[in-house]
Amino acid sequence: MRYAQWIITFSNGFRISETVVTSWIIMAFLIIVSFLLTRNLKVIPTSKVQIMLEYGVTTLKNLVENNMGKDVFKKMPNMFYYIGALFLFFVCSNLIGLLGFKSPTTDVDTTLGWALLTVFLIYFEGMKAKGIAYWKGLFEPVPLLFPLNIVSEIATPISLTFRPFGNILGGTVIMGLLYQLLAYISTLIPGVSIPFLQLVIPVPLHLYFDLFAGCLQAFIFVMLTMVFVSNATE
Repeated sequence: MRYAQWIITFSNGFRISETVVTSWIIMAFLIIVSFLLTRNLKVIPTSKVQIMLEYGVTTLKNLVENNMGKDVFKKMPNMFYYIGALFLFFVCSNLIGLLGFKSPTTDVDTTLGWALLTVFLIYFEGMKAKGIAYWKGLFEPVPLLFPLNIVSEIATPISLTFRPFGNILGGTVIMGLLYQLLAYISTLIPGVSIPFLQLVIPVPLHLYFDLFAGCLQAFIFVMLTMVFVSNATE
């Protein structure tokens, strides 16, 4: 298992962690890929790349519209771009671990940042739709439940933060322990100096923890974001 390290240090003592640098790499990758895929778009698509790109965008747009409702989606058309960017960044953050980088999702600061963005969006859209009346929900159905409603509000960012963090970090820990175990077993085989067991056995687990579980956690996070924001504006 690898922990985040300070890899850039300035003369004034300011430091940048491995998680931040990895996040920059992911953002640069997404920007470059987005530019390359959209620089030659046509009104009537003639290339397979544009057809697949339009299919993916349409699918995501329908997902957001169906989960938030058409009325809410009309009021917040930019929600589609936020959900799309969040989902792509989340998936890439999980998959970049396959390339030897430390996944930003295994750092609680990353998931906390995403959760706080979502919570800010919930309150902003709620106030925008209802005004000061939005906060009356804290006293419903009876004022006596105000403390419980406060606890519920606090639980939202905590849940959004630790659900993806715990799942992805758990998979990382399991894979790290498995690699150490396979390396040890390889040393017990006479005449073998290369830990060859690490080349084959972890592959199915990588497909589950990095690919399936990573994409699943990204999907759950954006679904919860849509549900919370939609409920705040209704």
